[in-house]
Amino acid sequence: MKTLLVFDFDHTLVDDNSDTWVIQCIPDQCLPDLVKNSCQKGRWTEYMGRVMSYIGDQDISPDTIRSVMETIPFTDGMIELLTFIVSNKNDIDCIIISDSNTVFIDWILQVAGVQDAVDQVFTNPAAFDERGYMEIECYHSHQCSQCPVNLCKRKVLADFLAGQLKGGVEYQRTFYVGDGGNDLCPSNSLREGDVVFPRKGYTLERLLSRQSAQQGEGSSNPRVVEWTSGKEILMELKACVPL
Repeated sequence: MKTLLVFDFDHTLVDDNSDTWVIQCIPDQCLPDLVKNSCQKGRWTEYMGRVMSYIGDQDISPDTIRSVMETIPFTDGMIELLTFIVSNKNDIDCIIISDSNTVFIDWILQVAGVQDAVDQVFTNPAAFDERGYMEIECYHSHQCSQCPVNLCKRKVLADFLAGQLKGGVEYQRTFYVGDGGNDLCPSNSLREGDVVFPRKGYTLERLLSRQSAQQGEGSSNPRVVEWTSGKEILMELKACVPL
């Protein structure tokens, strides 16, 4: 049976937030207060729609946006990790579940030459319209009260695993790699024998630590391995994959 790697994208595979990185394509790299102050909790994707509409109003072309997005840095060790995955596709499947969007993620993976590592990307659909404005849609709707209205990563992961099982693919273990508060919900769906990798110093690490203290000893949870570099995840992966 294969190992499944599930990655968040922003502050996990890449070492910044792709949704805020795009602001660099605006000449003064600053949004007007009307746009900046329009963000509501749990409705980030709708806010990003307004950001991209403003960028379109400034006559900034898709090519200019792409050239900026392609400069976002990958987190230390992640290129090596993704390259290892490409070389071991018989034993490893890899998906991304992210609150970014399809356009940004596709561009960034392609410029780094690591798109073949990733079997599927689950994120908010985006495309450029006939005016050259980028439009973003919410990924789905759901009933989870813990997650943003547009994306419950736990539901996405559960639906993916169910679909794979129906197709005859069952995973021996799942590695979940993330950093943020919206990675807690899917982390709590993992089984004993799975591993959750919270980035050290980020929200997911704090939430898991607090949750562990509340649950106490003896609860059957996935193993937690904190990380600062993709190389630490690669070491764990190599220990599980027959070489």
